[in-house]
Amino acid sequence: KWVNREISNFDYLIQLNTMAGRTYNDLAQYPVFPWILRDYTSEELDLNNPAVFRDLSKPIGVVNEKNAKAVKEKYNFEDPLGIIDKFHYGTHYSNAAGVMHYLIRVEPFTTLHIQLQSGRFDCADRQFHSIPATWQALMDNPNDVKELIPEFFYFPEFLENQNGFNLGQLQISKEVVNDVVLPKWAHSPEDFIYKHRKALESEYVSAHLHEWIDLIFGYKQRGPAAVEALNVFY
Repeated sequence: KWVNREISNFDYLIQLNTMAGRTYNDLAQYPVFPWILRDYTSEELDLNNPAVFRDLSKPIGVVNEKNAKAVKEKYNFEDPLGIIDKFHYGTHYSNAAGVMHYLIRVEPFTTLHIQLQSGRFDCADRQFHSIPATWQALMDNPNDVKELIPEFFYFPEFLENQNGFNLGQLQISKEVVNDVVLPKWAHSPEDFIYKHRKALESEYVSAHLHEWIDLIFGYKQRGPAAVEALNVFY
């Protein structure tokens, strides 16, 4: 059905997540969706331009070519005790803390985050406060490999601090962390979700989505294909 364009990219990803045992009921196995764009700075988003899309054939940790060297070096490090299998990434593209990180403004995730942080909010600089800044951090840091959650494609409320939580202020700029800062091309949370979902269903993503699926759900998860793709996780 997906190949014949009878179901959307969104529906296909949800079905794959379900078949892989991922579920909204388990933060440790939460549905995982890809970062699909790399342009979070333009005034307008041109979905006919392939340059605005992330390379879906590469794990998020090496979408920025500069990170590939560090990632390969980590893999080639020999554990002197021979206990730990080799890996490219010591963290994971989907985990409970990452889900709470994105959904911190919405209950019950706010309370779960506070419990995780010993009864208070984590420091403001580590909060999810800006989509452009989150993408930039991924590009600069091969140790941050968080992919997205499905909410980025249908749930504008998670981008707003509707409950008025005091999330602190950033150390350097002194900016108060409130609603999530959106890309310039999005005029509101609803506009962001609308354009982001449109991007997910675009011709470019439809033609390349299978490359990301190979990494997360397919044959590049482990074995020689995973090593070659720089896609081995601890």
